[in-house]
Amino acid sequence: MKRKTIFITIGIAILVLVSILLYLINSNTHFINFNIDSEQIASNNENFSDADLSTFSEQTLIVPERFKEGTFSEERKLNLPEGFEISVYASGLNAARHFDFDLNNNMYVTDRKGGRLLFLPDDDGDRVADKVEVTDDDLTNPHGIDIFDGDLYLAEEHQVVVYRSINQDGTYFKKEVLISDLPSGSGHSTRTIRIGPNEKIYLTVGSSCNVCEEKDNRRAAMLEFDLDGSNQRIYAEGLRNTVDFTFANRKVDGTFEIWSVDNGRDLIGDDIPSEEVNVIEAGEHYGWPFCYGKGIVNPEYEGKQNDFCKNESVYPLYEMQAHSAPLGLSFIPLGGDMQEFSFPTVLQDNLFIAFHGSWNRTVPTGYKVVRIDTSVDDPQVVDFVTGWLGENGQSWGRPVGISFDANGDMFISDDKAGAVYKVSYNNNQ
Repeated sequence: MKRKTIFITIGIAILVLVSILLYLINSNTHFINFNIDSEQIASNNENFSDADLSTFSEQTLIVPERFKEGTFSEERKLNLPEGFEISVYASGLNAARHFDFDLNNNMYVTDRKGGRLLFLPDDDGDRVADKVEVTDDDLTNPHGIDIFDGDLYLAEEHQVVVYRSINQDGTYFKKEVLISDLPSGSGHSTRTIRIGPNEKIYLTVGSSCNVCEEKDNRRAAMLEFDLDGSNQRIYAEGLRNTVDFTFANRKVDGTFEIWSVDNGRDLIGDDIPSEEVNVIEAGEHYGWPFCYGKGIVNPEYEGKQNDFCKNESVYPLYEMQAHSAPLGLSFIPLGGDMQEFSFPTVLQDNLFIAFHGSWNRTVPTGYKVVRIDTSVDDPQVVDFVTGWLGENGQSWGRPVGISFDANGDMFISDDKAGAVYKVSYNNNQ
């Protein structure tokens, strides 16, 4: 009898363990805690060195024949470290902004100017979108998107909607308005949404102005909601225009951190204020509109907010070139066993950031993807993909969103070229 009881107990334990593993595999959140090994990853690491990252090569952008029109009717060149290659995954997307993948690795992307939610399936598995289908339209400045537990959450300027039970063909069971009263009407119109590992909704709302004291304290802030859209609260403030953020499991106790990029103010110089990487904590104030950077008081508040800026505002974790306009960020996952190519795990602590590019700097800056090695003290901001900005100061593309799919490849959206690019690492080059 005792032996039978032991076997039953072991069997139950195995079933519980399998259930947990299946849940983790099928969960689809922006919680960067991948720890999966594969032969391809091991091979990539053996063939990868720091020298590869410092050796850049100009590459011809790989463009499938059906995309060779408009921006891609002529040959385009981009610069990447040796061993990496970049191709057009989808084109004809108008103003492609943020995107996410369903459990079948099909992409959904927002078209801000067109007011559309687009579905980009890859049914034949050739790592190129087969077609562009419209899942929904007549949206108001759609930007942020997150797929969680089979539902797709989308942030418009004035509200959050959810598409319940999305299907493999881009259809869904029903559409609901989850949050209906977001601040809108002026200033920054993008709203970024993510579902946290704690199953809370996090949403950022940009400021209504360049520098001002907001009448609605939900602006220039990160908001938190329950998953059903209730119990709204201000999670953090002083964030002028945080256009993207992600979750990372980087604490010893297993809790998560929220890493974000914030766009600094305009009209005080070509090289100030710096763009910021912040780690967002509940109840904190990150400076705007009173200060920027490490406690530097804005001219409008000199002599009025000096003590607050120096002693109470939270300083950025990292500072980046002013007016670069960081609109997307992502840590690199380690990938999975089924992938053909994957980024080397030596990069797993790197934070990749998409710079949309300046609009009013004397000499244009940005228009590229950079990386920051967060595992070292005082890291540098290092170029990863460049070339969208020409030597004449004219650009043919502007990176926006950045993320990795289930195969470990990087994807970058571009709202000027109306495209999504795929960056892969090929250790056989």
